[in-house]
Amino acid sequence: MPTPPELEVIDQPLPYVDRLGQRSLADIDLVVIHCTELPDLATAREYGERVRYDSGTGNSGHYYIDRDGTVLRYVPEERIAHHVRGQNPRSLGIELVNSGRYPHWLDSRHQAMDEPYTDAQIDALARLLQDLAARLPSLRHIAGHEDLDRERVPASDDPAVLVHRKLDPGPRFPWDRVLAALPLQRLLPS
Repeated sequence: MPTPPELEVIDQPLPYVDRLGQRSLADIDLVVIHCTELPDLATAREYGERVRYDSGTGNSGHYYIDRDGTVLRYVPEERIAHHVRGQNPRSLGIELVNSGRYPHWLDSRHQAMDEPYTDAQIDALARLLQDLAARLPSLRHIAGHEDLDRERVPASDDPAVLVHRKLDPGPRFPWDRVLAALPLQRLLPS
């Protein structure tokens, strides 16, 4: 069996990273898998750089994995990124570039997430997760954004219809393949 390539992470800190809250690495026990629901990495970067809070920060994951398997770190682990409601202080966010429901996120007629994840993305994700599990002894759990944010909101095309606010990483994400390579337990909704 060939040895997988070593994990290469490209650091590209967001402009406001020093304004994000700090934490001990021992506080991290969860990694949350997302998809960008945007067309490409450049658009995801632009979105992540947008300031949305009075603190001068915005919404972003810690890591981004492009379709070709390139891994970028936008936020260091010791900083709290804004990526999932109610779980940020304890978690790391990993965003996979994938169009998801783009650009009709909340349109009830466009809720399918049809773009498959690439083998390069999933291989890079497995290597990143193995690296994080080795470096962060408290890391025990993994979840999808959809597992943790179950809110339903009025559809943009018909307010009488409710749709899930978050569906990522979605039905095309290969949970079995990813979990088989990890010592992490999936955290499912209760």
